[in-house]
Amino acid sequence: MSDWKPKRFWTASAVVQADDGYTVELDGRRVKTPAKAGLILPTLAMAQEVAAEWDAQEKEVDPTRMPFTRSANAAIDKVHHQHAEVADMLADYGDSDLLCYRATHPQELQQRQAESWDPALDWAADTLAARLVPVAGVLHQPQSAASLATLRGRVHDFNNFQLAAFHDLVSLSGSLILGFAAAMDWRSADQIWEISRLDELWQIEQWGHDDEAHAASETKRAAFLHAKRFFEISI
Repeated sequence: MSDWKPKRFWTASAVVQADDGYTVELDGRRVKTPAKAGLILPTLAMAQEVAAEWDAQEKEVDPTRMPFTRSANAAIDKVHHQHAEVADMLADYGDSDLLCYRATHPQELQQRQAESWDPALDWAADTLAARLVPVAGVLHQPQSAASLATLRGRVHDFNNFQLAAFHDLVSLSGSLILGFAAAMDWRSADQIWEISRLDELWQIEQWGHDDEAHAASETKRAAFLHAKRFFEISI
């Protein structure tokens, strides 16, 4: 396998206005997505984040150090062409939401789940007009069709850039409700991430800390926090 990486060929990046938004130029040449589409960004804040990532590249271009650029590319090259499909896929989390499947034992874990997860479900009922009902065990039990339809409509209303961020908020947390909670500032992104990890944290208490699992969790946490920031600067 080749380990070739593209070299830095530009001196400086610049944010410029473009049709329907902003773009980034490298020594006067506009950046394009991997699919060769124009990198047209919806807000100045997003364009500034992308430009800063290009400026931070040194001798070689390292995409792993360019999360805003990668998220913008996903919004333009992927979500733009499959908006309905992506929205439906994320909305489907509502019918098997992490917050709705509760432990049958022990009592301490049941209590922790109720204390952490019930407030999120109550918030969704009040703010999103969608009540999801928790059940004991792991067997699927369908949620209210009306509530799921309401949540689905809200997901479809996101623009391409919001939906790209929302994809990560939902898939990383395992919860449609926590995805909305992060996007809509119910609590801080860090707090919501910890809520999503309640079962994992319980297991750590019971079986001890694992360095490899912790490292993987920290990578996901960073991606979750990035997704929240990308959502914020998408409008």
